[in-house]
Amino acid sequence: MLRTKVKEYRGRAGLKQSELAALVGARRETIVHLENGRYNPSLKLAMDIAKVFQTTVEELFFFSED
Repeated sequence: MLRTKVKEYRGRAGLKQSELAALVGARRETIVHLENGRYNPSLKLAMDIAKVFQTTVEELFFFSED
């Protein structure tokens, strides 16, 4: 299962879901589903989010067995 640290990074950056969505050209609902593990992002979206937080895709997204 794909896991994400987007919510954690977004919180540290003081961004609302809608603000992150605007920065990466996505809908707020997409960010909600992504943070809740109900959406697998495209590679472009994953890279755009990583760029906002000045980190790597691998740091934000990872696979878990559970």
